[in-house]
Amino acid sequence: MTDKLIKNKDKQEEQESPEEEVLFTSLRAGAWDEFFGQEGVKQALHIAISAAKKRKEPMEHILLYGPPGLGKTTVSHLIAKEMGVSIKITSGPAIERAGDLASILTNLEAGDILFIDEIHRLNKVVEETLYPAMEDYALDIVIGKGPSARTLRLDLPRFTLIGATTRIGLLSAPMRDRFGVVHRLSFYKPEELERIIIKAASKLKIPIDKDSIKEISIRARGTPRIALKFLKRVRDFAQVKGEGKVTKDLTDKALALLEVDTIGLDSGDIRFIKAIIEKHGGGPVGLETLSSTISEDISTIEEVIEPYLLQVGFIKRTSRGRMATKLAYSHFGLKHPEEPARNASHSDAGGKKSQQKLL
Repeated sequence: MTDKLIKNKDKQEEQESPEEEVLFTSLRAGAWDEFFGQEGVKQALHIAISAAKKRKEPMEHILLYGPPGLGKTTVSHLIAKEMGVSIKITSGPAIERAGDLASILTNLEAGDILFIDEIHRLNKVVEETLYPAMEDYALDIVIGKGPSARTLRLDLPRFTLIGATTRIGLLSAPMRDRFGVVHRLSFYKPEELERIIIKAASKLKIPIDKDSIKEISIRARGTPRIALKFLKRVRDFAQVKGEGKVTKDLTDKALALLEVDTIGLDSGDIRFIKAIIEKHGGGPVGLETLSSTISEDISTIEEVIEPYLLQVGFIKRTSRGRMATKLAYSHFGLKHPEEPARNASHSDAGGKKSQQKLL
């Protein structure tokens, strides 16, 4: 079943438009010097790859974690390319049974890489089946049921598992401990995103000025996937409303149409912050209450909305709930509740001192 899913994914990639394929290959760099950002991760992996090649052994199992859209899949493709091996791609939810995992593992060749996206979503039975495969390169299959059941051990070729997750905390400790190499991918700096945008614009033959590149990089929330999405939408706007060339004015109008503000906040982020400020006095307010206020489920708030707001310092998580910070108030041109209170206290203190002097 999982092999079919992998094949279907491959077919979908083959059926993508030329533009989508170019965009795909623009991030799927052929060498590390074509992959912008993540310098620390690149250097560490380069050493690990070189050492494995000298020993003529597969790499240790690798765990990549961090927010979505930062290049975990791209890094996996680069590792496979440098090691000169094949890579098979699947995801945690796609492997429903131990038999699905067995069909994938038995089709691997020596040195191959198995990339499992959203590895934290593997079910418990599949995860436990994976343990001996990772440690001993063997697969234990139970044949039959009841008293007549017996275990058959199949030897597997030495392979490398690369797991990717956005929520490393949901991985069990035994699973985490079986990865010899663990790296966190961080958000990108605007200048790194600018290089990615320039490369993608060149591949897609999009005429774009420097100011537009800079503006997109600032509003892309430190994420290449978002930067490329904005680039395509701005390109569309320029072709319809302009003469095809992406200018700063057209970029501002296009991003305003997408409801993306000057630092990358979207409509969901703005609704969330304004709900805290306007309806709950700046907080603290519980997550369930906020979920009901803005009609979003809790998982969407925790996984989609809050990470960037925490990164830019617009909200605080406290034991009593979420709070909007002074930065958030300032961004929307509002006064923080503490400011007038402090001013009042200072004026009261000043008044008392002057009265004491008069007496």
